[in-house]
Amino acid sequence: FLPLPTSYVIEESLDFSCLKGNGYISDYELHDLFKEANLPLPGYKVREIIQKLMLEGDKNKDGKICFEEFVVQELKSSDIAKTFRKAINRKEGICAIGGTSELSSEGTQHSYSEEEKYAFVNWINKALENDPDCKHVLPMNPNTNDLFRALGDGIVLCKMINLSVADTIDERVINKKKLTPFTIQENLNLALNSASAIGCHVVNIGAEDLKAGKPHLVLGLLWQIIKIGLFADIELSRNEALAALLREGETLEDLMKLSPEELLLRWANFHLENAGWQKISNFSTDIKDSRAYFHLLDQIAPKGQKEGEERIDISMAGFSEKDDLKRAEYMLQQSDRLGCRQFVTPADVVSGNPKLNLAFVANLFNKYPALTKPENQDIDWTLLEGETREERTFRNWMNSLGVNPHVNHLYGDLQDALVILQLYEKTKVPVDWNKVNKPPYPKLGANMKKLENCNYAVDLGKHPAKFSLVGIGGQDLNDGNPTLTLALVWQLMRRFTLGMLKDLCDGEKANDDIIVKWVNRTLREAGKSTSIQNFKDKTICTSLAVVDLIDAIQPGCINYELVKTGDLSDADKHENAKYAVSMARRIGARVYALPEDVVEVKPKMVMTVFACLMGRGMKKV
Repeated sequence: FLPLPTSYVIEESLDFSCLKGNGYISDYELHDLFKEANLPLPGYKVREIIQKLMLEGDKNKDGKICFEEFVVQELKSSDIAKTFRKAINRKEGICAIGGTSELSSEGTQHSYSEEEKYAFVNWINKALENDPDCKHVLPMNPNTNDLFRALGDGIVLCKMINLSVADTIDERVINKKKLTPFTIQENLNLALNSASAIGCHVVNIGAEDLKAGKPHLVLGLLWQIIKIGLFADIELSRNEALAALLREGETLEDLMKLSPEELLLRWANFHLENAGWQKISNFSTDIKDSRAYFHLLDQIAPKGQKEGEERIDISMAGFSEKDDLKRAEYMLQQSDRLGCRQFVTPADVVSGNPKLNLAFVANLFNKYPALTKPENQDIDWTLLEGETREERTFRNWMNSLGVNPHVNHLYGDLQDALVILQLYEKTKVPVDWNKVNKPPYPKLGANMKKLENCNYAVDLGKHPAKFSLVGIGGQDLNDGNPTLTLALVWQLMRRFTLGMLKDLCDGEKANDDIIVKWVNRTLREAGKSTSIQNFKDKTICTSLAVVDLIDAIQPGCINYELVKTGDLSDADKHENAKYAVSMARRIGARVYALPEDVVEVKPKMVMTVFACLMGRGMKKV
């Protein structure tokens, strides 16, 4: 195994999210990588490796080691190569395939997990078994490469995205019959751009990659889509009963800062404690003997106490089985009685596959949380207002760019500014990473280190980014001030969106006026009667200008029989907006805005819609 260039989704059989930050290898990132590979190295050893890479691998002498330099130098460094090869050789069920792109470094291999393929096929077969649009490819055989062929026309991918985040894709937009290479391409564009809109990291994954069924890319994208769906309700604002997991002295705010993974672990331990069993610290080594799972199933199984609820008694007969694999099979038989035998095989449990076991537990939680909302406790429930559409859009945009760490809670996860600094780099604002404090932070003074990062982020915003940050300081980011944090994040998203147009405008800096003029000129030249005055124009609420612009960019793509005109009701406007947003994504525009943003004419989000369409229209692809 060799680390891949940035033009690839990093190996998904191991979780290499630690390398999805700014595109360069740092000591703490390399430390995390070795740790993930179950080969932890002391800090001094990691620093020695970094120093050696800097001396021998920094070809452009910029003081940083990018992935490409890391790959080249890794080939020469026998110590590093042997270490990684040892890590991969210890992993079971990993299939290696040769580099699949001209951009691949010579000798690069991509690997994928047969266990993950097997699990995802079974999950999709179950989820879409009654969908008539998928009968041509389902059910898939998990023991073959059916999966990579079945996803090639984009229909199953679109359906899975809608299962994870309902109504992301307007079903009317999916090409389902008499498929041609062109309509398949449209479906795959729709799937990729919609996946990006819900927060999947799809940079440098193209429709051709999915059509060709490249295993590492297909499985990487599928895992992100499935995970988003599994984690959707593991959120306090959507499940107030999670407050039952509060520990003594904690506030609701403390619980809200936990990631879905951390909440799942706490949930499992809540039930294990009630069962009188020892707590676990992970869904890998600590669950290999299946005994914690037996107790968890027993605790969450319906007791028949609610009206109309069937009682399910979990048999503990297999608990004392001496053979780990047999014990795991007995446990999974009990999970099957709950309708939850998904994602893991006995071998996956015994090997401690962290990804698949996490999915298994998330599915258990979603079906049988077995929690009761606390009553008569001093809990400030007003904190659970939930995420606004604007906040969700910003969060999904960040995650789609592959920031590290993954942003689960917009304000809490930005309080050390690491994500913000990565976004600066993605908007071509240079960041001096030598000035940045990186995790793990010291126990004493951790907040001071984070505050220093926030101060640096604000300084970069004022110069060289030249953002309007009047009255915004590092402390505001560190405190998670919603209004002021959003003010900075919006300017980053705006800079990123407009930056994509700069090259298309002959280097001229794009702005609102340029976009509006281009929109109206394009509509006029296509013989359309619609136009817009600005991004606050109330006529935008009908989506007719958006629909006409899409048809002007790709003539004949709009089915005007599906577009409502005349005196429109709110429902009509929403249907038009759903169709417009999905069609924009289908023709290749990476739109993050939601249909509601168009109907309500939210100027910021409306601007991004037209800017993305302008980018698509000017590329002429």
